Formats: sequence, structure tokens, C-alpha cells
Amino acid sequence: MQSPAKSVPKSIVFEFIDTRSNSNQSAKMRVINLSLPIFLVAAVTLTARGQFRDVSTDTGFSGGGKAAFGDYNNDGFVDVYTGKLWRNEKGEKYIHAEMAGVGGGEGIWGDYNNDGHLDLFTFTGAGSLYKNTGKGSFEKITFPKLATVNSRGAVWIDINNDSLLDLFVGGYEIWQKAVHPDVAYINRGDDTFEEVWRSPENFSARGVTASDFDGDGYVDVYVSNYRLQPNFLWKNNQNNGFEEVGEALGVHGIPDNVIGYTGGIRYPVCGHTIGSCFGDINNDGLIDLFVGNFSHPRAGQDHPQFLQNGGKEKGFVFEDQSQTAGLAWQESYASPTFGDFNNDGFLDLYFTTVYAVGSGSIRNYPVLYQGKTGWAFEDVTAAQKVNELPPTYQAAWGDIDNDGDLDLCTAGKMFRNEGQATGKWLKIKLEGDGEKVNHSAIGAIVRIQLGDQTFTRQVEGGTGEGNQNDLTLHFGFGDIQDDSIAAEITWPGNHHQRVQGLQLNELHRIDLQ
Repeated sequence: MQSPAKSVPKSIVFEFIDTRSNSNQSAKMRVINLSLPIFLVAAVTLTARGQFRDVSTDTGFSGGGKAAFGDYNNDGFVDVYTGKLWRNEKGEKYIHAEMAGVGGGEGIWGDYNNDGHLDLFTFTGAGSLYKNTGKGSFEKITFPKLATVNSRGAVWIDINNDSLLDLFVGGYEIWQKAVHPDVAYINRGDDTFEEVWRSPENFSARGVTASDFDGDGYVDVYVSNYRLQPNFLWKNNQNNGFEEVGEALGVHGIPDNVIGYTGGIRYPVCGHTIGSCFGDINNDGLIDLFVGNFSHPRAGQDHPQFLQNGGKEKGFVFEDQSQTAGLAWQESYASPTFGDFNNDGFLDLYFTTVYAVGSGSIRNYPVLYQGKTGWAFEDVTAAQKVNELPPTYQAAWGDIDNDGDLDLCTAGKMFRNEGQATGKWLKIKLEGDGEKVNHSAIGAIVRIQLGDQTFTRQVEGGTGEGNQNDLTLHFGFGDIQDDSIAAEITWPGNHHQRVQGLQLNELHRIDLQ
């Protein structure tokens, strides 16, 4: 286990230096004036064996709900909310923070009032907002009653780029009785939120995830719909609302016969999508999309899809790359999440299932697929010792012990990544100024160009179905031949910043300049 960030001597400043630290850290941001070196990225893909160990008993962790990673007490060790708040004690123990004032329901982290402390929004039931007091506890804040009583997912985004985090909440259904709308709430900056948009028709939303996929400076939202309904890609219309572009851009599903459903809606049969996630799968600097479809073994139902962002030249139309990905079919796929667990530079896919036994008495298990070149993935579930896990919607990545590799929370367990044959890494903690960009930097994208590859990560306010990865960005680089690199940061609102001289195998804290 390593400390949260290495203390380093002050270096020659190129753009800025951040020497702020908290009571449990001696972290300094190092930015060195270096000419850009030539980098060589190893062609081999690292395949470490047996990297994960279940440390739930050792750490005292037992949280079975969906998982949201976030360092709520700013001690440098990432905590996790699973319906219970678990405080990370120096990467060695997880303590149930019973007296913190939160508990119950599924939630996501974001600093909505830009005070430097992560707040929690729970999207189940009527919805609840908990303001972090900065003293290890939370205060419940009045929030508008949600238009749905059984939302399955939500996401923090800054809809209007005013530096205040807003909320997009997906609306699910009451089986054969009612289907609820998706709703957007604007943060008014005085501890109040106001509903400003509802979806024009009610569909059965499950997962909600967000990204500025087209680079216009405004974060967009992808909603995974169930009941064989097409999915929605809600493009931010820059006026506190959204326009549906999923069909036009090829991410709504593979349409078949038109059917009807509760509430009078009619739609072409597509997939039972539970969760989806954004990520740059092929290292070209564009944000791609994985659509996590549950599918019964009969014709007309979409299987999971790997969708490549075509970029500006192709009008941001997505192309299906699923045939080469190599993901084996299972019936009850549910919630996916991306993370580079072995630091080889390629995003890996963890994907849960929610049936123990599917059609034909076939066992279903969550899977871990290691990313390769050329849109190919390899099943390493058994090799990495995360095989034969029970049904779950829980799936989130975070470096719980600050050793530079990603750990996994799933199926009510905490798996520590103890791999030795992993590549070099870099962690970046972004902080907005609270005036141009939200303090959590949710919606920011970091790109690192090495040779002909662009390694891309984004700060997410939610992913899959109701989960959230750590807000600290994690990069792997394989057997890179140098020890420092440069990063291009695109903050929400298209504020651009370049930082050079980032030392590898370290955590760097970077402020908006």
C-alpha cells in the first residue's frame, strides 16, 4: 500500500504548481518545463494472472447495493456508498459510518455547492439530497419530489455550464401500470433544485450515463431503456433541455417489429438494456459507447453492443464493432463498467448478470474481459479470480489502497487488485474553480497522446445502472519508455488546458487555470 500521493520537491513551473494538501496527505502537484520526448508504447498486452483477491472479510466490507466511489472526507482514500456509507481507513479497513446521517437508497457523489466536499444524491424513492458538512456528517437538504418512485439510475452533470452541478434522473416503471419520465433538475445555487425538463414520452429507463461525446462543450446523456425499448441519446440543447439523437447516430438499438406498451407508447423492438457505459475503447481520443443488453434467447432482441464514435468527419454516427469484440453471450447481462485493471493502456470491461440460472438451466455469471487492440476482448474472469460470482447490479472501479491499480467493488464484495505484472500508471485528480467549472470536475475529459494512441478518460457522475467509478482518473501505459508525459484537459464548457512533465506512477492534483 502506498500513501495517497508522493511528496516531491518543487519543480520548475511550466503552467502552474499546486501545493495544497490536507491533513492526511503530503501531496504536491509537479509540473516541469520539459520539451516533449518521443514515447514508445509497448506492443505487447500485459496479461497478469490472478490479480484480484476478495478482501471483504479483511477490510470489514459487506455492502451489497449498487456502488458509488467517492472520497467524502478528503483524506485521500476513496470511500464507497452502497446504501450504507463505508469510510476507507488508509486502505486497510472499511468502517460503516452509521452516524454520518446518510443511509438507504442508491446514490451518486458530486460537490453540488462547490465547497470542496462531496455531497450525495439518492435517486430511489422520492429522492434525497445530502449536503456534506465537511465534519464527517451530512445534512439533508429539501429536494423536489421525484416524478418517479422507483428510479434505477441518475447522473450528475452541469447542464448549462454555470459551474453548478445539476441532476438527470431516469424514470422507470410500475409493471403494467405506469411508466415514468426522465427528469432534469437545475441547481439554483442556494441549496435548491428546480425541475426544468421532462422527457416528452415515458419509457422504462434503467441505466443513465453521460459524456460530451461530440465535443461541443456540453455534456449529453445516454439512457438505457428496458422492455425491448430503443435507448435514448439526449443531446444537450444548451438551453436546459435535451434533443433525442440516438436513432440518427445509431445508438438506439437494432429496430425490429413495432409493439405497444403501458401508457400507449409504441416502439420498434430493440433490447432489454439495463446499463451502458462511455469510454474510449480504441484509444483514438473519441468517446465510444458500450450498450449492455439483457437478451432472452429468441429472435429480435439486441445483444450487447460495442459502438465506435465516428467523430466529426462522420457526423458522430456510431459504428457497431461487436462482431470483433469477442464477448460471449449470456442471457442476463446487466450493469457494465470500464477500467484498465492491468495498466496496459486498454480499457477492460466488467459486466454483471442478474439471473443465477437463465433459460435452458444455463448458469449466468458476471464476467471480466480484458481489452486488446482492434476492438478485441479476452475473457479473463477465471484467471483474475472473479469467477462464479452471484447475480448483482453492483459494478464500480476505484483504487482503494492507492497503489496505482484499480480495485473492484461488486456482488457485495471488495476485490483488491494485487497484480505484480502491470504497466506504468498515472492518476489525475481534477478540481474545478467553482466559477467556470464545478469543483468535482464532473464532465471533464483528459487525453494523453503517445505515439499513434490517445489515452482518454473522463470524470463521471454515474455509470452503468446506478453505479459510479472513482472521480480520480486512472491511466495505464504498459511498458512505456519514459517517466513523464503531457496531458490535454478539456473542462466542461470547452476550457482547454495543457500540462507537461507529469511523472508516471504518481497521483497529480490539477486545478483549472
